[in-house]
Formats: sequence, structure tokens, C-alpha cells
Amino acid sequence: MPPAVTAAGTRELPHPTRAEIRLEGVLHALSDPVRLSIVRDLAADSDALFACSYFDLPVTKSTTTHHFRVLRESGVVRQAYRGTAKMNGLRRDDLDALFPGLLDALLAAAARQAAAVRSD
Repeated sequence: MPPAVTAAGTRELPHPTRAEIRLEGVLHALSDPVRLSIVRDLAADSDALFACSYFDLPVTKSTTTHHFRVLRESGVVRQAYRGTAKMNGLRRDDLDALFPGLLDALLAAAARQAAAVRSD
């Protein structure tokens, strides 16, 4: 679905409401290592918004776009256009309200796994 254009001329992307976010969609989105690394970076400063180009990902631009779309459509991130850049922010409040402790547990497990891989 293309972005909607508001009366003010800004483009808005479709996002699920809090009530529409499903656990299986969140878990699917976070099951991919690239998407999990994006979420880890966003969680490091969950109040900030970052452009897609901020992330150093080992995939093509079109694959990066796909990963961000999966994260947005599952309700893990919120995207908004700022000029021509898509800015990304973690939907921590929504995720914590729906699934208390889940995001923190997943991020802690990912950090432990990354540390174990680095020490091998």
C-alpha cells in the first residue's frame, strides 16, 4: 500500500494500531537477524528517530526496504517521512503494554548471543 498523502502534503505510512499488533507477527519480525539488529540499534536510544540510511546492514537497499516494511507492518517500528527520508522509531510503549517484558527479554538474549559469537 503506498503512503497516504495528508491535506498538509505529508506522506503517511500505514501502521497497525496497538490493538492490531499480534504476538506471532512481532516474533516473526524479530526472528530475522537483520531485523533484530535494527531493533537492537533502535532500542539503544528508543526516544530517537533514525533514517534507514543510518543502519549499516549487510543487505541491498531493496532488501533493507523489505526488512523495515516487515518491522512496520508487524507493529515493531513506526516510520514517518521527514523530507525524503523515512525516519524509524521503536514502538516500545505499544510492545511493552501488549507483551510486558518480551522486548527486554529478546534484546537481552540477543546481546548474550552476540557476545558469545564475538568471544568464539
